[in-house]
Amino acid sequence: MSDPRAGWSNGDRALTAGKLMLAWVALLWLLEGLDAVTGHALDGFGVTPRDPSELADVVPSSFIHFGFAHLAANTVPLLVLGFLAALAGLRRFLLVCALIIVVDGLGVWLIAPAGTNTAGASGVIFGLFGFLLVTGFVERRPLGVLAGVLVAAVWGGSILAGLAPTQAGVSWQGHLLGLVAGVTAAFVFRRRPEASRALGAP
Repeated sequence: MSDPRAGWSNGDRALTAGKLMLAWVALLWLLEGLDAVTGHALDGFGVTPRDPSELADVVPSSFIHFGFAHLAANTVPLLVLGFLAALAGLRRFLLVCALIIVVDGLGVWLIAPAGTNTAGASGVIFGLFGFLLVTGFVERRPLGVLAGVLVAAVWGGSILAGLAPTQAGVSWQGHLLGLVAGVTAAFVFRRRPEASRALGAP
């Protein structure tokens, strides 16, 4: 039986990854527009910690933002980091994102300060940063290592700043948990040696 990945060129993978991330970001902007015209009705989908009913918001919270400025700050890093992570295969990318979203949301539900409401794609961004930072080392792929170094050079300072517990209105817990989840995903979903000879197709 032929390998369905064999027909996928680097251009195919890049085009598919780009379309996916543009669609993701478009969805976030659409949701924020809907939130604005409904008097911020969607803000209730953020996670309020240790309330059992809030467990239903663990996943939706990653797609909701508190205003267009909040969303704008997340748009470029989500686009770029998501695109880079998706280049190696959409199936793995979706699994990585699912793990990050669930672990980050549950962690925020468990440890965030009482009375807070946490939402936004920043947990996913920190998770993708962590994934890209270490996956090349985990899989011993020189190009992956180079990608991790470049990602660290561009966003490392912002990531460290986002982990500081002194910023008002910023969930450093969500950022830290997302980062840990992304690093964990690099190990959980690492490609085996025989699979690392070629990038996976969507």
